Amino acid sequence: MNICARLRGGVMTSSAAATRALAAELAAALPPDTTLALHGDMGVGKTTFVQGLAQGLGVREHVTSPTFAIYSVYKGETGRTLVHLDAYRLEKEAQLDALLLEEFLVSPWCLAIEWPEKTGAWLSADAWHLTLSIAENEHHRLVLK
Repeated sequence: MNICARLRGGVMTSSAAATRALAAELAAALPPDTTLALHGDMGVGKTTFVQGLAQGLGVREHVTSPTFAIYSVYKGETGRTLVHLDAYRLEKEAQLDALLLEEFLVSPWCLAIEWPEKTGAWLSADAWHLTLSIAENEHHRLVLK
């Protein structure tokens, strides 16, 4: 079963390393120019997941949450650009236009958005939606919709 089918059924991970490995596997399966909306409460592993995406795309830089910078741009050795947007601090959708993100979305790219609900109508209709949560047993659950 491929990674997308597994994620649609829901996958549990028991460590940050396992979450990163799962994301690295997904990175290889993402079509070019994909927006990935990462849903979930604070502390469920969204940044950890983006670190795995970066690993899968061949990014050699250290990936951290861009909460205060709002977004970070990484060039992977696979030739793909990873744009990591943390929309948590955005107060209105219009602020996204001022960020000029489209300048960094040069094909092939992957845009990973934490707190996508803050982006409103700006989020493309064809975005992939991944929900991360923590189960009662402290394992992380990831579901692709």
